[in-house]
Amino acid sequence: MSSNIPYKTYLSEGEVPCEWYNVRADMKKKPAPLLVPSTLKPCTPKDLAPVFCDDLVRQELDDETAFFPIPAEICDFYRMFRPSPLIRAYFLEKALGTPAKIYYKFEGNNTSGSHKLNSAVAQAYYAKAQGLKGVTTETGAGQWGTALSMACAFFGLDCRVFMVKCSYEQKPFRREVMRTYGASVTPSPSMTTQIGEKINREHPGTTGSLGCAISEAVEAAVSNPGYRYVLGSVLNQVLLHQSIIGLEAQAAFRKLGEKPDVIIGCAGGGSNLGGLIAPFMGEKLRGESDYRFIAVEPASCPSLTRGRYAYDYCDTGRICPLAKMYTLGADFIPSASHAGGLRYHGMSPVLSELYDQGLMEARSVRQTDVFAAAQYFARTEGILPAPESSHAIRAAIDEAIKCRENGEAKTILFGLTGTGYFDMTAYQAFNDHVMGDYVPADEELEASFAKLPEVPAT
Repeated sequence: MSSNIPYKTYLSEGEVPCEWYNVRADMKKKPAPLLVPSTLKPCTPKDLAPVFCDDLVRQELDDETAFFPIPAEICDFYRMFRPSPLIRAYFLEKALGTPAKIYYKFEGNNTSGSHKLNSAVAQAYYAKAQGLKGVTTETGAGQWGTALSMACAFFGLDCRVFMVKCSYEQKPFRREVMRTYGASVTPSPSMTTQIGEKINREHPGTTGSLGCAISEAVEAAVSNPGYRYVLGSVLNQVLLHQSIIGLEAQAAFRKLGEKPDVIIGCAGGGSNLGGLIAPFMGEKLRGESDYRFIAVEPASCPSLTRGRYAYDYCDTGRICPLAKMYTLGADFIPSASHAGGLRYHGMSPVLSELYDQGLMEARSVRQTDVFAAAQYFARTEGILPAPESSHAIRAAIDEAIKCRENGEAKTILFGLTGTGYFDMTAYQAFNDHVMGDYVPADEELEASFAKLPEVPAT
């Protein structure tokens, strides 16, 4: 085997972007605004101020500013782990016998083990700058909670995490990392909030969902002075912060003198996918280049491929604003799959609008197929991927096989959002051949769609 395969990061420390890119600025048709549930009017800064930090509210509502300067303190933090490496998967290409070039942007090279730290440090910084005591949040698989606990420790903030119950039980070590960084971690739905008590009464024995945990975290934030709620996905502000992934990838490809043909990301709420594709999508929107974008979601929680594009609550407790998005319904509680970070009932409004305009593709994949791809990738490339990331790996492998069958030498880029070393319960289930594939029936989804809020067309 060759010993001179040129693995590179392609970017040096001094080339970390100094601005975030806001893809909404280049969208001719903007995402629909957030609505106040009681009035069905667009949210104003005043409406969002009790929940989010002031600077984050401005980022959330700004559809026109293309670039936001990254504060110096955040840049200093980024230098601990950025730029993240863009790696060509030579061994995967060889194993597949494909003429395609496969690259992956690896975001797992930090203690949180994922891309989530990109936004966590930004949100913690703005909370500290506002003089807050602390923040509350939800977490699914635990990557966001871990990242936020690290960022809060760095800035001296209290961090209160509501962790989806099935992940809390499946991933005790992820929970302990959060506690090591000083966060309090509560399984959700809990009995510590009014919303949690209500959900437990109505769904006894539930394994929880991100929608449930969001409701509890928001309630905890608004009922404790000096606290605000922060979210790790879905919101416009989060996709803005995560654009650093795509900006670095774009710069690296320019240094290589190459361009990807297909860009693939796993999709739950949309933070990783939105961040990876942002600057490339900007080129497409401006008519400068063309790319195929593929969102890959779990078949157990298929918001893009089987959801409705409608206004819906962002949380199960129905206390958050309404967002127009592809949704399975706020009452939909996914099965306790191992792709914990992708178990959200809705998709980012930005990505939903891009998908609705036909600018992006989507596909859903079954859990066992995802872990087969994860195992194959681990054995060829040497990195144990997170279950969430492995959805993108599955699609990348499938696209590379198509290239082999069609004799097409395309360049494929996918996002490797993080590592799977805290997901060994899932890998054990796959290796022991006891992992199942749950796919919701049409009747189950229709029952959830029937409860969507009625919002007059505008």
